[in-house]
Amino acid sequence: MSIKAFLFDLDGVIVDTAIYHYQAWKRLANELGFDISEEFNEGLKGVSRMESLDLILAHGGLTLSEEKKTELATQKNQWYLELVSRMTSDDILPGVATFFSQVRKAGLQTALGSVSKNAPMILERIGMTNAFDAIIDGTKISKGKPDPEVFTKGAAELGVSPVECVVFEDAVAGVEAGKRGGMFVVGLGSPDVLTQADLVSPSLDILTVDEVLAKASV
Repeated sequence: MSIKAFLFDLDGVIVDTAIYHYQAWKRLANELGFDISEEFNEGLKGVSRMESLDLILAHGGLTLSEEKKTELATQKNQWYLELVSRMTSDDILPGVATFFSQVRKAGLQTALGSVSKNAPMILERIGMTNAFDAIIDGTKISKGKPDPEVFTKGAAELGVSPVECVVFEDAVAGVEAGKRGGMFVVGLGSPDVLTQADLVSPSLDILTVDEVLAKASV
């Protein structure tokens, strides 16, 4: 089958909000009496908010009630929102605008596949809401990555089959989600880390749509 749609993660692919997540999670951990490193934070990429909190609490050796965990997750999100609310189109990663122009010229559909419930707000802040034909975020799914739900729902909303889709991801959990969904996956980052990806590139800045289609159609 020919490729009909490109599905994109948000964080680390379109914009880099990882630093804001890290600052908010670090602040939360510090208030709970311990710390998290940037290396630890790498393992939270592509993981939902509550699952991330569980990993952080385990790291700090804490066991809390579900009520308290919900309270903490809400607090972290408020701190994160304060940071990302100041984002602008200047925060779009290099190469994204050019790549999306190529996508449209190629007649491909686009979907966002992000576990973040803040994705629509971020897209609005950076002026890219209209760049997507479908937006699947954390409010539309019940399972986080590496479950493929966020991508299979995106394909369904676009009216295409998984084998007609290419997923763009920067996280191990996201790459696994795309592969489990039966899609061709482009990993953006290091090939030593994104070992399951079908194609790996440092960023969209040095990738072309023709190159992706050529690889995905083999």
